[in-house]
Amino acid sequence: MNKLKKLFYKHGVDGYIVPKNDEYFNEYIHPSKDRLKFISNFSGSAGFSIILRDKNYLFVDARYSIQAVRQSGKKFKVFTIPNKFPKDVIKTKKKITIGFDPKLHTEKRLNFLFKIKNVNFKLINKNLIDEVWSNKPKLIKKPFFSISKKNSGLSSDSKINKVKKLISKNKVDYLLVTAPENVAWLLNIRGHDTNCTPIPNSRLLVNKNGKIIFFNDPNKSKSINKIFKNKLDFVNENRMSQILNKISKKKVWIDNVTCSIYFKSILKEKNQIIERLDPIYFLKSIKNQTEIKNTLRSHLNDGVALTKFLFWVKNNFKKFKITEISAQKKLEEFRKKNPSYKFPSFDTISGSGPNSAIIHYKASDKTNRILKKEDLYLVDSGGQYSFGTTDVTRTISLGKQSNFIKEVYTRVLKGHIAVSNFEIKKNTTGSKVDKNARKYLKKINLDYPHGTGHGVGYFLNVHEGPCSLSKNNQINLKDGMVISNEPGYYKTGKFGIRIENLVYIKKNKFEELTLAPIEKDLINRKILKQSEINWLNNYHYRVKKSLFKFMSLKEKIELSKACSPI
Repeated sequence: MNKLKKLFYKHGVDGYIVPKNDEYFNEYIHPSKDRLKFISNFSGSAGFSIILRDKNYLFVDARYSIQAVRQSGKKFKVFTIPNKFPKDVIKTKKKITIGFDPKLHTEKRLNFLFKIKNVNFKLINKNLIDEVWSNKPKLIKKPFFSISKKNSGLSSDSKINKVKKLISKNKVDYLLVTAPENVAWLLNIRGHDTNCTPIPNSRLLVNKNGKIIFFNDPNKSKSINKIFKNKLDFVNENRMSQILNKISKKKVWIDNVTCSIYFKSILKEKNQIIERLDPIYFLKSIKNQTEIKNTLRSHLNDGVALTKFLFWVKNNFKKFKITEISAQKKLEEFRKKNPSYKFPSFDTISGSGPNSAIIHYKASDKTNRILKKEDLYLVDSGGQYSFGTTDVTRTISLGKQSNFIKEVYTRVLKGHIAVSNFEIKKNTTGSKVDKNARKYLKKINLDYPHGTGHGVGYFLNVHEGPCSLSKNNQINLKDGMVISNEPGYYKTGKFGIRIENLVYIKKNKFEELTLAPIEKDLINRKILKQSEINWLNNYHYRVKKSLFKFMSLKEKIELSKACSPI
């Protein structure tokens, strides 16, 4: 920290912004790009810090409020967005200057978050964290790889034609694709550049005729050169600014979420900029029939692993010591038994007792608890399979629970069922569904500080835009979208509850993807309507029917019990 602050004098600044994201704006990043964790020790997936000469501030969303204080509270003052923004915290009568790396910020984000009275911002092309960060984790460059039409459902040519039509429709000359996940979808390729997501860190420049320049690391693209030999112009990513600088007097469509100030400023000098969401996000969010079919297969495989794990926990936590970390490892063992499983889709949340109340909890040697009798145990996990991405949460009881816990759990379940049964009309948005999910908890003045659901990719990002079930999301829900359904409740220092399935939209209805028993020991049957009981019984019937043949004799008995009508 002292080394960093010494650089402030060299660059003529009074502070520096350190975001979580890398230069590709990925949600999950390689450890060598996790500058925020290096400087603050905060390991969550979203947040930023403002480091001044005499003070250090860390801003996170509500999911990470407890975690941030635990990890960074000694050296950083922690604030939760949207309760507090930088403008509410940084008060100065004299003018000060705060530096930032233009490759790590979009203009939209900078203007939204960092409008602070008496503060000027200075662009610094050298990243100051990198200047002081010795012994960085080594970045191992693994090659990109292609996925077949058998897995993707659509050829890259057909996808490129769709994008070409949208470029023409919007009367622009170029589309700059700066999100690697969108590159992955368009070209039917994947990579190894981030944790938990098969991202190929790269960018594209697509012109109105469908000609594409592929900006990438040539060491990683050798394996796909033959496939795209006559379709793409392969250019070293180090030459991207040089190429963009040659474009003149054109209309260029850039993504306002992932196009950095650095690249925007180059294009803005000589061209007309059209700044809006990359259209590939919308195309990618609608899964084709092949993707849905394969996603159903991946959830069957995942359901087998998770169900076996849940039985293992319940049968063994009294017999020998099971910790949050050992449980997490055991779940991974079950998933690895399937040859199509690649790696987790995010860091597993394995939390018992009070740790289950930390929404994005990550067990460590310091926090690792033994699973105890009468604990609630919450496990939120998922897998990347070669033909799909999964995400599922189950909360199980390890003993007798209070009437209050049972009531809360049942109301969370009612919200979950309400989402599943929601009738999707032409103009149904995620915000409408989110509101409906919360009403059962709100009847007893409770709520949860996260969205009810998020979009999910296809062997890609477990959190995928633009659709979500959240308070402010106004994207219309459409057939083919894959979304999580995960209401919850969290009592700080006591317990956490969340029930999560993935669903997809088919003929204006949500169809279940996830296959795993929902904990019945926590249900207060009196609070449920008959229609809700019917939903649960029907869901469990399908779970049993789908998983039964994959279970051992003992597990078949347990599955029958777990899925019996209530």
